[in-house]
Amino acid sequence: MRMSNKPMALIAAMVAGFATTVTAQAPLVRPAPVATVPVRIQTSAEALAQDAAGYARRYGVTPEQAVLRLRALQASAAVTDSIRQTFRERLVGVSIDHAPSLRLSVLLTGTAPVADTSIAVDGLVLPILFRTGAATTGDDVIRAMLQRAPELNALLPQNRGMGLDARTGELVMLVRATDATRPDLAAIRERAEALTGVKVRFDLADRTVEDLALAGGARIVGVHADGKRYACTTGFAVTDGTRSGIATAAHCPDEVVYQDPDGGAVALAFAGQWGARTQDVQVNLSAAPQLPLFYADRRIGSLRTLAGARSRLSTRAGEWLCHYGESSGYSCAEVELTQFAPPGLLCGGACAPTWVTVRTSDCRSGDSGGPVFGGDIAFGITKGGSGGRNTRCNFYFYMSTDFLPIGWRLLR
Repeated sequence: MRMSNKPMALIAAMVAGFATTVTAQAPLVRPAPVATVPVRIQTSAEALAQDAAGYARRYGVTPEQAVLRLRALQASAAVTDSIRQTFRERLVGVSIDHAPSLRLSVLLTGTAPVADTSIAVDGLVLPILFRTGAATTGDDVIRAMLQRAPELNALLPQNRGMGLDARTGELVMLVRATDATRPDLAAIRERAEALTGVKVRFDLADRTVEDLALAGGARIVGVHADGKRYACTTGFAVTDGTRSGIATAAHCPDEVVYQDPDGGAVALAFAGQWGARTQDVQVNLSAAPQLPLFYADRRIGSLRTLAGARSRLSTRAGEWLCHYGESSGYSCAEVELTQFAPPGLLCGGACAPTWVTVRTSDCRSGDSGGPVFGGDIAFGITKGGSGGRNTRCNFYFYMSTDFLPIGWRLLR
């Protein structure tokens, strides 16, 4: 659904939010004075090396091994896309295991065995293991969420959302700490499984799930309908073939002022916002033609040239993704749920199970609209998270760039 102004998405946003900065994320092309932070466009190899540094620390491998692993995972996306097509009637999900060694895992229904295989990238052999015996497919779980969400929400009205666990085939409901200790939780799970016909699991998400909130006093700056100034983080440069601009989250202010790292400011006209079910995206226009650049880390002047985008269906549980937010900065972590339905009415009404969660504490209010990426590949635009208003979060979730508004595309 396209909305030419903001009322519907704004109501959803004000329930909570991750907005605090439409600052330099996709950088505007304009004459500028010398930046206070040196700005440099990274090569593709440098971008991958920056993301690999965090991977190396997380999994205890050398930086060189981390780069090899991330390169192999990038190359393997086409292979797992083919596997999805081949086994689409049996497929539960595809996931990535990083320890004790790197491998891909494909979970299928039925008992007919499938031989393991592997791919080799730059001398690194990446095993692909097939597991069978799951009771229901991933599509069965998605269908259950779409058809039974109201009844599931009635069982646990304060749940934090639900999604498909690609590793186990379970429908995962995220619950509050108080609900996680309920003596009748086992009985509630049995009722949920009877309703849906799929396996159900409860996971703890003790902080409220909301848009990464609008918070005053940050850098964007835009004036909200309530007369206060708010800020967000911008995502990627976009074009409709004639005009160019910057994408951010729909729950950010309409008319915004973009602030360069050097302190310059440019007003960005409001082109439109789209904020229902699968979308939380807004486009603001630039008078100058844009370049396909985005900040991976504005604080150190780390610019990247966008080379492409990964679709939502090609994104796997365990994917190592990075994001930048004006509040939390640059960080990388693992994808957890690739088919997530945020709770309540955060999508101008009920949300579809098309969002992706990343398990991390590195997200805060003000990160809304920021880019989610791997190397120089776009994955999505940050929408919200669990917690994040005054504290760090349990996880954040993003909108895939698949859901950019019709007629708009990434500039690359």
